[in-house]
This record gives sequence, structure tokens and C-alpha cells, in this order.
Amino acid sequence: MHIGHVHLAIVEDTHRVPDGEIITCNHWTFQRGIKMCNVTRYKPGQVCLEKDLILPYVPNVDLCDAQCLRDTHSHRSTLLFFRGRLKRNAGGKIRSKLVEILLDTEGIIIEEGTFGIAGKEAAQNGMRKSLFCLSPAGDTPSSARLFDAIVSGCIPVIVSDELELPFEGLIRYRKIALFVSSSDAVQPGWLVQFLKSIDSKRIKEMQENLEKHSRHFLYSNPAQPLEAVDFTWRKIADKLPNIKLHIERLQRMVNGSRNLCICECGQAR
Repeated sequence: MHIGHVHLAIVEDTHRVPDGEIITCNHWTFQRGIKMCNVTRYKPGQVCLEKDLILPYVPNVDLCDAQCLRDTHSHRSTLLFFRGRLKRNAGGKIRSKLVEILLDTEGIIIEEGTFGIAGKEAAQNGMRKSLFCLSPAGDTPSSARLFDAIVSGCIPVIVSDELELPFEGLIRYRKIALFVSSSDAVQPGWLVQFLKSIDSKRIKEMQENLEKHSRHFLYSNPAQPLEAVDFTWRKIADKLPNIKLHIERLQRMVNGSRNLCICECGQAR
């Protein structure tokens, strides 16, 4: 890597070099480059949002297009749907609490997820029959399930206190998703009452916004305007001026200079 050059590195998770060292954004490999990650939970030093990008997962279900949304509109009889791993470690503890509270509640479907075609079809059918889709923290604060809900026309209910979302600034997530704090969500009866209090006008507006924004989370080949690849390049273009400034500052540093890292990566050693 040459000083002054901007490089891109696509990483699905915290990257490890052969000797087992975790490469952080403070590592020389990434100080002058951009990491593009689909992880949304990270430790200090692993991601530097001044320059790195959070990318959406590839949806596991088929896009519910305009015709599909019209066909399923009158069949969305389930208030809240969730299908996935019912038990998770780390940040996923909140998921276990939610399952305990919501299981067997009228109008709510909570199911253990399965892999394969049958699992995909069950998730897809469930989302297309539901008004809201639960997106709790798992091993990461979000998962592919969030983006499955978006392309299914099912309003995501995001329960996560440590969340980074892809393409923020280009997408106004409050128009397409509901954000709920973990402390509120685990109060018995609170989440159901909250969802039932949302009037039909707001639900319709959010469903219409999901239809408009779902394309931003798709990866077509070849890439299409306003889809995920297009938005990725737009975000990179937004970040380049700050990255170039940071590179210039690094180049003029001398021994004894204070750390000029502009993000939490400066704390990683």
C-alpha cells in the first residue's frame, strides 16, 4: 500500500491476518483505506465510521414488488412476526427475553428458524402476511433479517441499542422502520401495546416508503442505479475528502506528534 493512495477492503467480519492478529482501522493496512463491512456490532478499533462503510446483507428472501405488495396488503393479519434463532449469545440476550415475553401472544408469531429452501419460504410467507417484523439484536445488533423485512414490505421493529445502519444520510430510516429501546421492549405488554397504538395512516405511509426504498438494499448483476452498489459508491465519494485530509495529516507527522486519528480507532493498540 502506497502512502497517499486510497484502497478499498471488503470484510465480512473482523479481519485476521495469518498470524492471528486482528487488523483494526488503526493498523497501517486500513489507515489509508476504506473497509466495507456487513457487521453492525464491533469493538473499539475494529471499525472507524469516519471512513468505513456498513453494507446491507444480501436479502435471503425474494423482493415483494409493487404487484406483490398489492396482493398481500389485505392478507397481513399478523401483528408481529419473527422467525430465526431464538437464543443468542452476547448482545443476543435481549432476544431471549423478547421471545419469553412475546411467545404465545395473540397476533404474534415467533418461530425457530431453519435453513434451506423450506426455511426461506417459511420466512418469506410469514413476513408477507405480517404488518411488523421484529429485528432484535443477535450476535450483531442487526442481521440479514432486517433487510429481509424491508424487501418483504414488513415494517421492521428494530430492538437494538448499538446499531449502525447502511447508507444513513441517503436513507431516512425513521420513514421505513420503528426503533425501540431494549429497556422498553422487554417490559411485559409494552411492545404489543406500542404496535397496536400505531394508526392505519402511519402504517400505510411506512409501507409505501418501504416500496420506494427496497431497491436500495438489492444487489443486481449488473449493478443498477439506486441499488446497493450505487449507494456504496455514493457513500465512498462522501467520505473521500475526510480520508484524504487524514492521509495528509499522517504524512506530516514527526516523532512525538499527538495521535491524529479522528475516530475511536485511535484508542486501539
